[in-house]
Amino acid sequence: MSNTSGTADDRSEERRGGAGSVQSVDRAVSVLEILAKLGEAGVTEISEELGVHKSTAFRILGVLEHRGLVEQERERGKYYLGAGVLRLAGAAAIRLDISQEGQPVCRALADDTGETANIAVLDGDAAVNIMQARGAAAVTAYNWLGRRTPLHATASGKVLLAHLPHERRESLVTRKLPRFTENTLTTASGLRAQLTAALEDGFACTSEELEIGLNAVAAPVRAHDGSVIGAIGVSGPAYRMARQRLPELAERAALAAVELSRRMGYGG
Repeated sequence: MSNTSGTADDRSEERRGGAGSVQSVDRAVSVLEILAKLGEAGVTEISEELGVHKSTAFRILGVLEHRGLVEQERERGKYYLGAGVLRLAGAAAIRLDISQEGQPVCRALADDTGETANIAVLDGDAAVNIMQARGAAAVTAYNWLGRRTPLHATASGKVLLAHLPHERRESLVTRKLPRFTENTLTTASGLRAQLTAALEDGFACTSEELEIGLNAVAAPVRAHDGSVIGAIGVSGPAYRMARQRLPELAERAALAAVELSRRMGYGG
């Protein structure tokens, strides 16, 4: 099914961007699916599966190889899925595992505190909530599930930010920090101080920093190797989760984090 007549069209679409760029992405994903199905394949096989010229298939494979998503057997010229796919799959697996293992822990924390319990993971430069459970005292029907929240203005975000490698953490701390309320930390020095405290205390707190009337606490969840892969915490109205009560709730969140970390294989 080699399509030699389509070569010029393929190139012009890739140069134009827009629909051509979307088509290139679609083809790249198709290449990964082809290799997943066949195990390995040469340029000719891949071009025939895609219905494109060999030069187009070769360019796509070159990009994927550069990103570590495919590798080539030099002697035979066959391509196969690379270690980069395993890295992406591992990240997805961790997110799925923490959702599955975290469900009973999140539920128990909500029942214990009476407030809304959440589990969050890092998503680029934000925290995303992947699990939520409401306690008996939770009066709001607000759904945090799937919501991306700023790292510097949330308890879960501060936990995740505090445990990032130094250079990555500094790049996020020193950028412009948007203000959401009058209590939001917007200076690098102030945020650094709170991140240091989070590392020392084993938890982080926020007091009306994202929304007026909303307080929260969170603690780190660790994988089997000790790396922080998420945060579990509690949020609720400031009139019930008053500042003086936050350390007590943080201790409960920390206990939940220990339990979830154990479920994730951490033995420390």
